[in-house]
Amino acid sequence: MVPCKQTTSQSSLYMMEVLRPVLVNINGRIYRKNQVQEESYEEEEDDYPYSAAAAEQCLDEPCDAYNIEQTDKGFRCAIDVPSVLYKYIIGKKGETRKRLESETKTSISIPKQGVEGQIVITGVHRAAVASAVTRIEVLIDSFRRKQPFTHFLSFALNHAQVQQGFVRFREQVLERCGQDAGVDESIFQNPAKLHLTIGTLALLNEQEVTRANELLQQCQDVIRDITEAKPLPVEVRGIEYMNDDPSMVDVLYAKVAVQDKSDKLQQIADKLVECFAAAGLMERERERVKIHGTVMNTLFRKDPSAEDKGASGRPNAKDREAFNAKNILQMFGDYYFGAFELNSVQISQRFSTDGTGYYSSAGCVTFS
Repeated sequence: MVPCKQTTSQSSLYMMEVLRPVLVNINGRIYRKNQVQEESYEEEEDDYPYSAAAAEQCLDEPCDAYNIEQTDKGFRCAIDVPSVLYKYIIGKKGETRKRLESETKTSISIPKQGVEGQIVITGVHRAAVASAVTRIEVLIDSFRRKQPFTHFLSFALNHAQVQQGFVRFREQVLERCGQDAGVDESIFQNPAKLHLTIGTLALLNEQEVTRANELLQQCQDVIRDITEAKPLPVEVRGIEYMNDDPSMVDVLYAKVAVQDKSDKLQQIADKLVECFAAAGLMERERERVKIHGTVMNTLFRKDPSAEDKGASGRPNAKDREAFNAKNILQMFGDYYFGAFELNSVQISQRFSTDGTGYYSSAGCVTFS
């Protein structure tokens, strides 16, 4: 009787997985993730696994979801894939591509490494080409998620008054709390790069940067509806920390609020994340964006150009030396950095600097 019960339980679990499968958003299309056994191997030159689970996921996808063209010899579909991701489709000694071609009865043509272009899938049957495209897109998405972010949506906080307030804050903290564990000048933000991070983006070629910019431009009307086509007067006041122990802090941030006490800034941030996530360009990590401007970050200790993803807790904890923020919070908990009119949101390029000292912009829209 025991084996029978176990089989029934497993069957019920399987039915639940079938009826309520995990859904994956790829380029704005929704995929159903099937439960399959994973296999992996280590790449000889590039250390990455091949996931059979990723390649063998399937979905109910209408034929017109892809631009599949009919040719003299059958069907053809070309898809845009950044060159840095080609290796995940090729696999170790070409095994991944061979397997995909064998199982879908198609031919997959991939440009040379480092050359931006399209991956072309051809086959005798339309359904076979659609199946190959689906597998490639799901496979690519699984590895895209592992790429470091290259850009981020930001509100610049580097107004002159706020920069001056921040410099005073840094001087006073070092003077009054410089003896506290882990507190030194290296962990303070660069005043010219003070900002709010709305969300991060992994844009892997110029086409993706262009696509993100076009999407941001499309959001301008929504933003102006929220701001009534006016700049937002904001105030930067008070500090908070990102974990549960004030004696072991990695990120200390300034709080930013609209002066009329409205949630307009929050609305803009949430709408932007909703829009970019729906397009498959950003992962939505929480229901609402956490509005904060980093003023101290232990990542800066080793790399002044480092950028956190804005997640709570202690990301990259093994690479960090936390600091004791108890006295800083007690002495400067309601510190006033300054106020100004915020009038834009931009796609900022990571590890870059423009003529003002802020991040280089890959796209920008204004509130007014």
